[in-house]
Amino acid sequence: MAPDMGMAVETVRGLIYGPSGKQLDVYRPTGASSGPAPTVLLWHGIGPDERDVLEPLARTAAERGLLVLVPDWRSDAADGGRAHLLESLAFARKEAGGLGGDGESCVLAGWSAGAGTALGVALRPEIADGWRPRAVVGVAGRYDLPARTTGTAPLADLGAGRAPAVPVHLVHGSRDTVLAARYSHHLAEALRAAGRAVTLQEPETDHAGVIMAEYDPAADRCVPTAAEHAVRAGRLVAGVLANAAGMTS
Repeated sequence: MAPDMGMAVETVRGLIYGPSGKQLDVYRPTGASSGPAPTVLLWHGIGPDERDVLEPLARTAAERGLLVLVPDWRSDAADGGRAHLLESLAFARKEAGGLGGDGESCVLAGWSAGAGTALGVALRPEIADGWRPRAVVGVAGRYDLPARTTGTAPLADLGAGRAPAVPVHLVHGSRDTVLAARYSHHLAEALRAAGRAVTLQEPETDHAGVIMAEYDPAADRCVPTAAEHAVRAGRLVAGVLANAAGMTS
């Protein structure tokens, strides 16, 4: 999608989403709408409180008509971030309607450590009172380590007979040297072997590029980039999010 084809986007920053006092940002399309915007809850990776890292991707997805919620969470919390993640999920389900979206039928997505964390909810819906997302989108993730939401590895849950029961969409940069694309391959193979719906796309980019960012050693964090490979990959991920949310255009 070309930049001038996107919808205008309104940003609401710093909403407190639960008892922890953690904050999230809202990216939503502006203009006339025939109903609630398809909704995405998007979790960042292992860096504590890095919701800003996902802004380029969240904004690009919102330009396609999605309501995107991006919360902070802390992987260095005593529980590995579980309470923050589940608080943000509860907020999305309860409050997305008032923000113009649909929290009960939202896509749960995550990048890097957030990817397995998102899939864990679909595999173990009891942690969310039996709720499952509309779909899961895992971006540059690893799935053989315990998910921050559940404490168990998604691949182990699959091997034990658990099923996500919703479509799973994977995107992984073919040049990723932080988490190799084989981790997404292994998950896709396990899901297919179990007869589950899965897609996997591999844009030619790296771990940060897949979210329209690049790693800045001086800042020790990812920052936005206009590099062509990253912009192209981020648009692809935004399209995957839109398709997962049921948008066909």
